[in-house]
Amino acid sequence: MKRFSVGLVLLLLSTFSIFAQNKVITVSGRVVESDSKEPAAQATVQLLSLPDSAYAAGIASNNQGWFTLPKVKAGKYLLKVSYIGFLTKYVPLHLYANMTEKRVGTIALESDAVMLKEAVITAEAPQVTVKEDTLEYNSSAYRTPEGAMLEELVKKLPGAEIDDEGNVKINGKEVKKIMVDGKEFFGGDVKTGLKNLPVNMIDKLKTYDKKSDLARVTGIDDGEEETVLDLKVKKGMNQGWFGNASAAVGTEDRYGSNLMLNRFVDNSQFSLIGSANNVNDQGFSGGGGPRFRNSNGLTATKMLGVNFATQSEKLELGGSARYNFSDRDALSTNYSERFLQNGNSYSNSNSKNRSKNTNFKADFRLEWKPDTLTNIIFRPNFSYGKSDSHSKSESGTFKSDPFNLVPNPNDFLDKSIWNTTDDPLDDIRVNASNSESSTESNSLSANASLQVNRRLNNQGRNITFRGTFSYGDNDSEQFSESLTRYFDTAAGKSDDERKQYITSPTQNYDYTAELTYNEPVAKATFLQFRYKFQYKYSESDRSTYSLLPDADKGQDWIWNYGDGLPEGYESNKDMSLSKYAQYKYYNHDINAGLNIIREKYRLNFGVSLQPQNTTLTYRKDDVDTIVKRKVFNFAPNIDFRYRFSKVSQLRFTYRGRASQPSMENLLDIEDNSNPLNVRRGNPGLKPSFSHSMRLFYNTYNGDKQRGMMAHAFLNMTQNSITNSTTYNQATGGVTVKPENINGNWNAMGMFGFNTALKDKRFTINSFSRVNYTNAVAYLYNESTQVNDKNTSTTLTLGENLNGTFRNDWFEFTINGSINYNFERNELRPENNQEPYTFGYGASTNISLPWSMTLSTNITNNARRGYRDASMNKNELIWNAQIAQNFLKGNAATISLEIYDILRQQSNISRSLTADMRSVSEYNGINSYCMLRFSYRLNVFGNKEARGNMRQGGFDGGGHRGPRGPHGGGPGRMMRF
Repeated sequence: MKRFSVGLVLLLLSTFSIFAQNKVITVSGRVVESDSKEPAAQATVQLLSLPDSAYAAGIASNNQGWFTLPKVKAGKYLLKVSYIGFLTKYVPLHLYANMTEKRVGTIALESDAVMLKEAVITAEAPQVTVKEDTLEYNSSAYRTPEGAMLEELVKKLPGAEIDDEGNVKINGKEVKKIMVDGKEFFGGDVKTGLKNLPVNMIDKLKTYDKKSDLARVTGIDDGEEETVLDLKVKKGMNQGWFGNASAAVGTEDRYGSNLMLNRFVDNSQFSLIGSANNVNDQGFSGGGGPRFRNSNGLTATKMLGVNFATQSEKLELGGSARYNFSDRDALSTNYSERFLQNGNSYSNSNSKNRSKNTNFKADFRLEWKPDTLTNIIFRPNFSYGKSDSHSKSESGTFKSDPFNLVPNPNDFLDKSIWNTTDDPLDDIRVNASNSESSTESNSLSANASLQVNRRLNNQGRNITFRGTFSYGDNDSEQFSESLTRYFDTAAGKSDDERKQYITSPTQNYDYTAELTYNEPVAKATFLQFRYKFQYKYSESDRSTYSLLPDADKGQDWIWNYGDGLPEGYESNKDMSLSKYAQYKYYNHDINAGLNIIREKYRLNFGVSLQPQNTTLTYRKDDVDTIVKRKVFNFAPNIDFRYRFSKVSQLRFTYRGRASQPSMENLLDIEDNSNPLNVRRGNPGLKPSFSHSMRLFYNTYNGDKQRGMMAHAFLNMTQNSITNSTTYNQATGGVTVKPENINGNWNAMGMFGFNTALKDKRFTINSFSRVNYTNAVAYLYNESTQVNDKNTSTTLTLGENLNGTFRNDWFEFTINGSINYNFERNELRPENNQEPYTFGYGASTNISLPWSMTLSTNITNNARRGYRDASMNKNELIWNAQIAQNFLKGNAATISLEIYDILRQQSNISRSLTADMRSVSEYNGINSYCMLRFSYRLNVFGNKEARGNMRQGGFDGGGHRGPRGPHGGGPGRMMRF
C-alpha cells in the first residue's frame, strides 16, 4: 500500500511536470514606425525557436499595428518583426512554463535608408502606389480648391466615378464604406463622408476589399467582401483638436455652411459634424471630360452628427449618431416612345414633387478580446424616419409623335385643354391623366448582430457563432385624386375619376442564427463548414377608401392634407384596391468550402445549399388564399489570388446566385390601382440564376512611379424576370405580366495607367473602358398570346486622358475624354444610332503671393449623333474660385466661388432599351456664385500640427511653404 501511494505521487508529479512543459503561451504586442509613431499595418511578425531559428509561429499585424501570436510552448525564442521600408528587428524572448501570456509592448521600427533609396522619390508625391491588393492615393498629388470636401478629391482619383446620387465607384467597384485611420466613420456611410470630411485633414486614401467580420476573425474568406475607402489623417493631427468651419451666401438665394470638429489622440477619435445648404452639395467638377450632370431638383439639407472610436489592446468601441433633414423640390418633363408589335406609341408627362424628409440614425460597434482565444463583436443600430410629400402629374398618350404637330406637347397636358376647340393634339390623343397626391409616412427600424469566435488551437481550428435580429415598423397614409380620360370612342370606357384615402401599415421581423467551424486539414489548408438558419416575417395591410360624392353623405368632400378619413366614409372601403399580405419565410443555408493559403497564392472555393420554405397569406377582394412554396437554391463560389510580388497580383472570382420571384408575382391576380398600368401575376414564373465573374490585375513600379490596373467583369442571367406588356390601342393603357426570358448579359473591361515622366513634376494618367450590354425584352404587344422578343445591344468605348504639371506653387492639368456608343435594336433598326460624348478642358491651382490662391477649371462637354436634335449640343462649363488667407497661421480664408459662369449647363438624361426610348429633363442648380468665410481650428493641435499649419501643410489648397505643398515639395523623401 505504501509503495502504491509513493508510485501514485510520483505519477502525479510526472504528469504535472509534463503538463507544465507543454503548457502553451501567447505572445502579443504592437508594431509602430519609430519616426511617426504610426501603426505598422500588416507588418510580418514571426517567432523563431532557438538555437536553430526554426519557424514556430507567425502572423501579420492588424491595421492598428497590434498582433497576437498563436500559443507556443515554453522555451527560448527570437521574435522577428519585418516591414517594408524599415529595418528588421529581432527581440530575444524567454518564455517560462509558468507563463500564460507574454506582452512585449510596443516595438518601434527604424527606417531602412537602403530600401528607402530604392523606394522613394525626391520631388512630388506619386499619385498612386500599390501595396499588394491595396491602391493608395496621395492627397498632396491632387490639388483641390480651398476648403474642398472629400468628394472633390475623389473626383480626381484615377478610375473613380461619382454618380448623381453620390454613389462612388473606383475601378468599377462600388465603395461601400468610408473609414478614417482604419475605423468606420459614421457607420461607414459613404455620402456622409464625401460631404463632410475636409481635404485638408487627409494625407492618403487607400481603397481595398475589406473582409467581413467573420472572415477577418477566422482568417477564412467567406466571399462577403466590401470595397472601402480608408483615409489616413495627416501627421500631427492625431494629437489634439482640429477642424474647420465655414459659412457662405450667394446669388439665387443660395447658402451653405459646414462645421467639423475633431479630436484624434493616439487610438481615440471624436468628430462632430454639421452642415446646411440649398445647393445640392454642389462643388467644382473634377477635371476629366464630359459629365452631363443631372441635378434632378432643388434640395435643401441640414445635418448634425457625432462619431467616436477608441481602441485598447483588448477592446475596440465605436459609434455614431446623426440627424438629417432634406427638403426637395423637383420638376421634370419626359417624353417616351414605346415599341409595339405594329407601330409605336408615344407618351409625354410633366411632374412636380415637393418632399420633406427627417431621419435620425444611431449605430454602435464593440469588439472585445477577453483573452487571446476569444473574439466578440456586437453591432446594434437604430433609425427613425418621417417624410411628407406632395406631388402633381400630367400625362398623355398619343397615336403618333406629338412633336410633329407642336413644338412642345407638354404644354397641352393639363385637363383644361382637353376637348377644347383650340387643342392641336385632339386628333391623336389616346388618353390623358391628371393626378395629385399627398403622403405622410413614418418608419422605425432596429437591428443588432452578435458574433462570438473561439480559437481551438494555434493551427487555425476555430468555431464561430453569429446571431442577428432586425425589426421594422412602417406606416403611411395618402390622399390622392386623379382623372383619366379616354378619347377613342371604340374603347367604350368612360372617364375614370378617383379620390382616395390609402393607409399602408407594414411590420417585419428577421432572425438569423449561424454556426461556422474551420478545420485545418493540412499546412495552411482549411475546411470551412457553416450552417445558417433564417426566419423572416412581414405583414402589410393596405386599405383604400373612396372619397367620391355619395348620395347618402351629401356633397363631395374637399379634403385637406392631415384631416384623416372623414366621418362616414369608413364603409367606403374599396376591396378591389385593398389587400392584406403576410409572409413567413424559413431558410436553411448549408455551406462547405476549402481554403488554401500559400506564399504566392490563395484559393477559396465552396458551395452553398439553401432549402427554403415560404408561406403567403393573401386577401384581396374575393381572393382569400394561403400559398406555400418550397425551393432549393445553390450558390457556388471561387476566389483565386496569385501574388507575383508585393506590388503585383492577379485575382479571379466567380459567384453563382439563385433568386426566386416574389410570391405575389406568382399569384394569378390583378392589381388595377392605376387604370393605365394594370399588373397581373404569373404562376408559371421560374427562379432566375446569375453568374458573375471578375478578373483583376494590378502592378506598380515605385522607381518610375508607374502603375497599371486591368479589370474585367462578366454577368449572365438565366431565366431573368422581365415584363410582358399588353398594350390597348384604344385606351393607351397597358397590362403588365412578369415573364422569364433568356439572353440578358453584359461584359465590362477597364485598363488604367498612370506614370510620372523623367521630370517627376509631370504626370500622365489614362483610363480606358469598354462595356457591352445585351438586353432582351418583350415588345409591347396587342395580344396576351403572342410575345415578340426584341434585343438591343450597346457597345460603349471610353477613354479619359489627362496630364498634369505640378511644382510647389503651380498646378496645371489638361484633360480630355470620349465615350462612343454603338446602339442597335434588332426589331426596330430605325432607332439604331451611334451617339458619342466628348470633352476637353483644363484646370489650374495657383498659389499667389500674399497667401492668395486661384483655382479654375473649364471643360467643353459635347454630344453628337443623337436622333433628338436637342441632345446634340455643346456645354462649356467654367467654374472659378479666388481665396485669400489671413489671420495668424493663415487660419481664416475668405473666398469667392463662381459656378457655371457661362450659364450653359443643362439637366437632361436619356435611355434606350429593347422596348422603349425616353428623354427626361429636370430642374436643377447650375449657375450661381457664393462668398464663403472659412476658419481652421488647428490652433488646438500639438506643436507639430501648429507648426505645419503655419507652413501651409494643412491648408488643403496647395499653398507654398518651406517644404512645398502639404509639406511634400521638392527634396522631401516620400515613402510608400
